[in-house]
Amino acid sequence: MGQSSSACPQVLIMGLDSAGKSTLLAQILTGQTVKTSPTVGFNVGTLDLNKQSPLTLWDIGGQQSMRPNWKYYLDECKALVFVVDSTDAARMPEAQKALKGILSDERLQGVPLMVLANKKDLPHSMTIREVSNKLNLNSYTDREWEIQACSATQGLGLQQAFLKVNKLIKRS
Repeated sequence: MGQSSSACPQVLIMGLDSAGKSTLLAQILTGQTVKTSPTVGFNVGTLDLNKQSPLTLWDIGGQQSMRPNWKYYLDECKALVFVVDSTDAARMPEAQKALKGILSDERLQGVPLMVLANKKDLPHSMTIREVSNKLNLNSYTDREWEIQACSATQGLGLQQAFLKVNKLIKRS
């Protein structure tokens, strides 16, 4: 009958390398901006924003050589947080392809999606609408999805995003 109360829902944080996933994870867990290096494998932590429904967050390395391994993390995934660098329009087609690829896995069927348009504090960042269009989010009619702007280094938008993720999980 579902999960035991001790098990936290698993939330995967994925995206291309340099999107800000590890910075985001460190910021939401510790409130600190940390200097990160490319993630080989994964980072994991437990987030409990509202003291009622903790989430286990998995930050999975996004380098091209790591992406074939993404599929090994999908079991028990209750929500996908896909992070994009909103200042990097040139890599949006690559991000769109990576997102489409991972969402096509049957284990993610119906799993809610939160897209975080990171680095919104930087000049020349794309709008939410531009990011949404470039990722073709409207094509994902088989799941609930949301998109939100954030700044991992400043912590802007992160708490709101993960509170929404919690709500998406409860509704799914």
